[in-house]
Amino acid sequence: MERVKIIQLPKILDPRGNLSFFENSNQIPFDIKRTYWIYDVPGGEMRGSHAFKKSNEFIIALSGSFDVVLNDGENEMKFSLNRSYYGLYVPNLLWRSIENFSTNSLALIVSSIPYEANDYIRDFDEFKIIRNEAKK
Repeated sequence: MERVKIIQLPKILDPRGNLSFFENSNQIPFDIKRTYWIYDVPGGEMRGSHAFKKSNEFIIALSGSFDVVLNDGENEMKFSLNRSYYGLYVPNLLWRSIENFSTNSLALIVSSIPYEANDYIRDFDEFKIIRNEAKK
């Protein structure tokens, strides 16, 4: 999971309220083709539980906190996101789940490609086969 990384975003401090931002390939390593957000997640629920063949993502906790669990088919890592001025870069071909949502949390996700149903891998065993083939 060498390509996964936490990226700190610019933070402009102001007594009226702070501001952070990101712009396509300036702060994140791809151009944004899709943006979506996850909110009102009931206690104990998990989102994700899939991988992408092509899509890279950048995930930010705009409000509250949650954990992003990544698995490469052999190893698992957990990243706790709870600040709106940093996010997690998740390259393709990693299984991802988002869990432990705090009350009123808001997850913002930007993606390197538009929505494509065929890009999703929703079966973990199939994911491991595809990932192993990609490593060859």
